[in-house]
Amino acid sequence: MKLKIGQKAPDFKLPDQDGKIHKLSDYLGQWLLIYFYPKDDTPGCTKEACAIRDSFPAFKKMKAKVLGVSVDSVKSHKKFAEKYRLPFTILADDKKEVVEKYGVWGKKKFMGREYDGTFRTSFLIDPKGKISKIYEQVKPEIHAEEVLKDLAK
Repeated sequence: MKLKIGQKAPDFKLPDQDGKIHKLSDYLGQWLLIYFYPKDDTPGCTKEACAIRDSFPAFKKMKAKVLGVSVDSVKSHKKFAEKYRLPFTILADDKKEVVEKYGVWGKKKFMGREYDGTFRTSFLIDPKGKISKIYEQVKPEIHAEEVLKDLAK
């Protein structure tokens, strides 16, 4: 299923790196960046997480929340968040329910090998819970800046 701008973002219920459950409805009334990434502690995903971490004061200033989501486990997320001192929440979608709902799970190719995986895609959700912007084929190093520019508009 392909999500569209202006559409209500699909709800979810997932544990974070500490096992605490988060739902989309918990974030109504504020801007929210949900960024999906392939795997904890891999080069691109680490660059993206650290770029968001480094820009986090600007997200806070704009009263925008950030949620990272991957299919890794709670335990894996805890190690990743601690290792890189991530100040935002990362959610464990190990049953692949939310990646499916958001349409970011599918066939990928890497070095000639085909496999199922998470596409590096982000969704900017407005305070009413609607999708304001969809970022596809995210460039990890500049993604945080890109989102902050859109939030400033």
